[in-house]
Amino acid sequence: MRPILAELAVGDSIGTAVVEVDRGRLVRYAGASGDFNPIHYSDRVAAAVGLPGVIAHGMWTMGAVVNLVVDWAGDPGAVVDYQVRFTRPVPVPDPGTALVEVSGTVGALDLAAGTVRVDLTVTHATARVLAKAQVRVRL
Repeated sequence: MRPILAELAVGDSIGTAVVEVDRGRLVRYAGASGDFNPIHYSDRVAAAVGLPGVIAHGMWTMGAVVNLVVDWAGDPGAVVDYQVRFTRPVPVPDPGTALVEVSGTVGALDLAAGTVRVDLTVTHATARVLAKAQVRVRL
């Protein structure tokens, strides 16, 4: 059921989700995006530049977590603006997966424009990996 703008209030939760990422997903994303920076697949290179190991692409993280809002809105075309600030990397172990947690809260309503701003909290291992993650949705 799609949300109804007039029934929403600032502070309402839109839900939570956990997104998993593993090395295979990073390889597939690199192929799709063309971002073959070795920090996303080589522990040696990642360590040489001071990272804790291979890290997820920031744009992958951004794209994966917005699905919480897309699912809530019921239509990917409802997203009219999406902005984040990248604050910390998401290390991806080998073997294994990294878990990225996302929760969304109604941050602002614009009844005249028919939009809602959803504020996302995005963490990995309790550390915030995206800041000022805000999605404007037209309902």
